[in-house]
Amino acid sequence: MAMKVYFASDHAGFDTKNKLVEYVRDQLKCEVEDCGALVDDPQDDYPGIVANAARKLSEDVAAGKDSRTIVAGASGQGEAIVANRFKGVRCALYYGDPGSEQVDASGKRLDILASTREHNNANALSLGLRFLTLDQAKDAVARWLAAPFPGEARHARRITQIDQVS
Repeated sequence: MAMKVYFASDHAGFDTKNKLVEYVRDQLKCEVEDCGALVDDPQDDYPGIVANAARKLSEDVAAGKDSRTIVAGASGQGEAIVANRFKGVRCALYYGDPGSEQVDASGKRLDILASTREHNNANALSLGLRFLTLDQAKDAVARWLAAPFPGEARHARRITQIDQVS
């Protein structure tokens, strides 16, 4: 069964979100649900739109389903804040990879997207689209969706602690 990916954006991310929905469905072969915005309205407000996607992810988490959410906006900041209000949602913000040329002590290339999965098991990704081209956004989404959560004990323990914060 294909992974389910919920999408949401306001007017600032509307066109890119629509292209990402197609890309994830057609190229990455995931099941997708577009939670809005469904029309390009410059007066829309992102909190309710993002909440639609985050709520569905939260319900999936509670039901033990492995799904993800991708939200997008101009900076992605507010979208991440909204998504993180929902139980079980761990939303990481991405607006580029300035450390991509850096390596860790073992010589491994630093990758913030992989780190969000490896260390935090992030199940939601917020894209700051003022800082990303469409190709960069597609690359980020593909890398993030493909990145596993290895389940290392110390990270799993910390994620449990995060999920217990009220």
